[in-house]
Amino acid sequence: MDAYTVALTLLSARELSEAQLRARLTRRRLEAGDIESALSRLKKDGTLSDRRVAMAIGRMESAVKSRGRSRVIQKIRQAGIDGHTAAQAVSEVFQDVDENALLERALERRLRGTALEELDQKGRARIIRGLVGQGFPLEAVLKRIR
Repeated sequence: MDAYTVALTLLSARELSEAQLRARLTRRRLEAGDIESALSRLKKDGTLSDRRVAMAIGRMESAVKSRGRSRVIQKIRQAGIDGHTAAQAVSEVFQDVDENALLERALERRLRGTALEELDQKGRARIIRGLVGQGFPLEAVLKRIR
């Protein structure tokens, strides 16, 4: 199979960034020139779009996994998407998201039915670390916890 056909097959299974697709095609030991030609063709016809991938990751990470802005940007960057595209996608995704409600949902998941008042200092610190690790700003987490 040529690089273009392999790329289409890979993209039919799931949305991939240009970097992810390039890595997968390279692992299949396809010619570098063929890979670049296929990627160029896919970008030209709109089949391959880092912006679309960034938006999909952003929506999934925020809505499904209750992640904050910084963690969503990190996930998008891990897909090999540049920082500017990642920041734009996160801005668009979070226009429609109530970040306080997102933080509240993440807090409820972390508490697992335990009341916040029942936690000792060590327990509260664990919750705070977890929420900050999920991408929520420390100030917002501390404001909600206290």
